[in-house]
Amino acid sequence: MASNIEEFLAQDERKDLLRLLTAGSVDDGKSTLIGRLLFDSKRLYEDQLQALERDSKRCGNAGDHIDYALLCDGLKAEREQGITIDVAYRYFSTNRRKFIIADTPGHEQYTRNMITGGSTANLAIILVDARQGVVVQTRRHTFLVSLLGIRHVVLAVNKMDLVGFDRGRFETIVSEYRGFVESLGISDLQCIPLSALDGDNVVERSARTPWYEGPALLEFLETVSIDQDINMADFRFPVQYVLRPNADFRGFGGKIASGVIARGDEVKALPSGKSSRIKRIVTYDGDLERAFAPQSVTLVLEDEIDLSRGEMLVRAEDEPHVGHNIRAMMVWMDVEAMDRGKSFFLKQTTNTTRAHIRGVQYKVNVNTMERSAAEVLSLNEIGLVDLSVTSSIIFDPYAENRATGAFILIDPVSNFTSAVGMIVGAGDTADNSHAASQSLTVNLSQLGIGAEHYDAVERACRYLREQGVDVVCTQK
Repeated sequence: MASNIEEFLAQDERKDLLRLLTAGSVDDGKSTLIGRLLFDSKRLYEDQLQALERDSKRCGNAGDHIDYALLCDGLKAEREQGITIDVAYRYFSTNRRKFIIADTPGHEQYTRNMITGGSTANLAIILVDARQGVVVQTRRHTFLVSLLGIRHVVLAVNKMDLVGFDRGRFETIVSEYRGFVESLGISDLQCIPLSALDGDNVVERSARTPWYEGPALLEFLETVSIDQDINMADFRFPVQYVLRPNADFRGFGGKIASGVIARGDEVKALPSGKSSRIKRIVTYDGDLERAFAPQSVTLVLEDEIDLSRGEMLVRAEDEPHVGHNIRAMMVWMDVEAMDRGKSFFLKQTTNTTRAHIRGVQYKVNVNTMERSAAEVLSLNEIGLVDLSVTSSIIFDPYAENRATGAFILIDPVSNFTSAVGMIVGAGDTADNSHAASQSLTVNLSQLGIGAEHYDAVERACRYLREQGVDVVCTQK
């Protein structure tokens, strides 16, 4: 018995994790699909089933059926209106994989909630009502999915029972949707006809769709490959914390954002540019010879290099961008419209700095994909924006590295997340007044500062960086 338990725990630990979201228009059956998936895969406890049956009779919207949507829609307002308002997360596992599902709202006014749920997802399930076909919200959410860099998409044509499982209707919807996603760069698309309420093609293949030769939804979710979703080519290690338990140990703790590192590899500290080699890769379970994303480790260097939170270790021959200006696709999430005169906190990886919005190149009408000129962005609007930061940030384009290409803007007064951004590349350097006005270079030799005072000067420079001043210390 003990041996079987240990084997089970070991097997469970080796399972990989798939994060996914459901999206689509209102009443397309997103919550119902997740509830049915949990129910048919036997992942509900008896007390949950009893509560579900009781709530279905009291406030359900599925007639004589069990209302599986109630497993996700827990807010009183959601149950009263039969809609999803806030993001609901559900965890379950099968014998092959672990899952975290984000049930996101379908209303246009809750676009920011959908962005929140999709920010960490590997796969998106876009639901379409077989009676309605591809509608505005279908296109809207598909565009947002492509914007978030989600590579795997399932088009779930739901409520096929209401159109008599008509193959022609299914193929018409699929053809129209494929034509739309061609321009969005979504390469992995799986189309599945299903009925979330009755369970057709949710966990097992349905006899009512003999013309469909593809996998059931759960079968596809268990087998879709996500190994290539994490960038394993570019090593990026944002320093989260400096560990100094005693005089004999100095390590840099954090989570490997991307890439692979091995003991003895040469690394470069940014933005200082100083180089060293990996002496040890320390974990709670002992030292490693090699580590990779997304492991959390402590790296010990052969040389004493001054590193602090917000800085980054990279491979010497593979450096990211470092600069004060960035251009990014940004989703505005604040109820107050963008104020270009305001200073924000920009948080990217473990780094936080001051940022100013220099201009909006254009905003995107996500319903028609048209671009139009704009001075500012309002709630749920998306646009290409130029920003400048007071302290240089280390980044990759979001399309190449989601971990180092994403950021959020925080209102310094309300502490509210004003916007989320996906970096496209370096911004225009024509207007760098915000960064340049607070930039300082300290030449230690010219100032006559001896080596014995370097540590004190570096501590002072670090304090200035925390206050938003870009300080560079040189010894020549």
